[in-house]
Amino acid sequence: MSLVTITTFFFTLLIYFHHITCVSNTIPSGFVYVHDIIPDIQISLRYASEENFLGHVVDGYLANVSIMTEAAATALKYAQSLAKDKGYQLVIYDGYRPQKSVNHFMNWSEDSNIPEIKKSFYYPRVNKKDAFQLGYIAKKSGHTRGSTIDLTLITIGAYVQNPLKAIQRNLADNSTIFYLDDGTIDMGSSFDLFDEVSSTNSILVNTIHQQNRIMFKQLMEQAGFINYDKEWWHYTLKNESFPNTYFDFDIKRHLNNDHLHLSQVEEPSLQLSTNNQQTTATTSYPPRFPDGIYFLSD
Repeated sequence: MSLVTITTFFFTLLIYFHHITCVSNTIPSGFVYVHDIIPDIQISLRYASEENFLGHVVDGYLANVSIMTEAAATALKYAQSLAKDKGYQLVIYDGYRPQKSVNHFMNWSEDSNIPEIKKSFYYPRVNKKDAFQLGYIAKKSGHTRGSTIDLTLITIGAYVQNPLKAIQRNLADNSTIFYLDDGTIDMGSSFDLFDEVSSTNSILVNTIHQQNRIMFKQLMEQAGFINYDKEWWHYTLKNESFPNTYFDFDIKRHLNNDHLHLSQVEEPSLQLSTNNQQTTATTSYPPRFPDGIYFLSD
């Protein structure tokens, strides 16, 4: 066998295996990476980190990238422009969610042997076995259809903070919660808090927080999204691309890394002063995953 033949054979094998890898890592037709549509959006996928109600990375979340249907991402681009007109930009907490992730939530809810290490921050007044019945998580999630998103606003020029700052906050009914400050606009309660205070029209938060929620809701509705009234951060595109289809592909980075996405660019550390002590909080754009919480009083 000649050297040319051997070289051709191995080159053909290389192309074949590259093709197989590409096929196994592609996302379904009709889906896009949000950064390809909105390059300057900030992404902080909480379920790809340990900072969520489970306390660990959720099945199916392999990277801090957001995937959505092309229609939803296009509408979100308009929402980003509307936010910028008001001096803000969007921060994504969750977009498309694999069915295996939902199954992970179900197992957590039903298994009493799983330690509840994040209860005080995410569901202090809710029994985890009731989370589905109360509507905070769903066995068939809109996220899994690809056109639902959890998100908030941040001031232009600011970056999501890490670690989070846990602030004990008094509500209008004299109850208390932990507000997990990540540098985004204060909506009165933090993302994924399973509590009535998270309802979009809750009067348990103060007037400023209520106004922030209303402003955000109006902005998202103008862009074509509908709010889930139990969660101020939860929006679904009005005309979904796949209203009856639930997907289960993993959330991974682009296979082709010919160019650097903003999701891979990090900002310098910041020094935050707390009670006359210096606490280092590392931020990024989009941020590194939250790696801890420190405490402040409101």
